[in-house]
Amino acid sequence: MERVHFENEQAFRDQVERLFRQQSQRIRAVLPEADIQHVGSTAVPDSLTKGDLDIQVRVPAAFFLQAVERLGALFRANEGSSRTETFAAFQDDTTDPPLGVQLSVIGSPEDFFWKVRDVLRANPDRRRAYDALKQQYEGEPMEVYRAAKAGFIEALMATEEFQRLD
Repeated sequence: MERVHFENEQAFRDQVERLFRQQSQRIRAVLPEADIQHVGSTAVPDSLTKGDLDIQVRVPAAFFLQAVERLGALFRANEGSSRTETFAAFQDDTTDPPLGVQLSVIGSPEDFFWKVRDVLRANPDRRRAYDALKQQYEGEPMEVYRAAKAGFIEALMATEEFQRLD
């Protein structure tokens, strides 16, 4: 059973930034029309993180199926994640740090990762609340943490700060 552990993002910053640049170039080579965003906790200064890199790839609806195919040639599908007509997830656990890629159609219900990042960056109280949740689940089973995280993100998405972002 996988257990979750957190450290300050500063411990991973150089590795994450290097990997983001490298993977962004790979993605841009096959999806020049994509908006590529560094998301997740490593994109939020001074936050606690598992130490992985999350990238959101945002594309217009007309490019979604092509993007699924092209990203599928670069990365393995994340079988633990849902797949919809506007969202697909990929991963590469062989990179250092491990990599998750979230593909979403711009404006779709799943196009929220960048907004969560921006709300946490702009609001230190919300970032501290998220870090407190992580501290509460330190060493716990990953599935238990993910359920709590989903509740936090859902509540964050209901905030005025989140709703204002386009």
